[in-house]
Amino acid sequence: MKNLFKALAAFQQEVPVIHKGTQGFGYSYADLPAIFDKINPLLKKHGLGFTQMLDTKEGIDYIVTLIFHVESGENLESKVAIPHVTLKGMNDFQSFGSGVTYYRRYALSSSLGLVTDKDTDASGEQVKKLPAIDNKRFQDACKAIVEGKVTKEKITSSFTLTESQTEMLEAL
Repeated sequence: MKNLFKALAAFQQEVPVIHKGTQGFGYSYADLPAIFDKINPLLKKHGLGFTQMLDTKEGIDYIVTLIFHVESGENLESKVAIPHVTLKGMNDFQSFGSGVTYYRRYALSSSLGLVTDKDTDASGEQVKKLPAIDNKRFQDACKAIVEGKVTKEKITSSFTLTESQTEMLEAL
């Protein structure tokens, strides 16, 4: 891994802060094209590349980010679950696509050590909000529990369940 770490460290010393230029609903952020514009020439210069893939395991969708050293093939992999939410004015596919883009941006920034936003860790009370799970995914999760592939605790700690889903889970 010494080739990858050496190249990644050199990349991080050279990559600038990527300023927020895209406006959302009451917030701003650095979008993927802005991030790519800054990082791609530097990744190439330092012999680095990345890819991001979708993966689904036990009914949970993930973004897998792979940072690699072009010559040696050494790589680092990161995986983050994409919660399924319904966004106002969007159908399920649009909401999912929005979530994929959001998590791609943050997973890539985190994996490469990019600074793309203001540090707000201590600026307020954090509230953990778990995503809801739709009935199809819940049924798949129940099947995985019965098959011993996942625990009830994994489901209850990953999703907000409806009252009927909670009752069904307790009955398993």
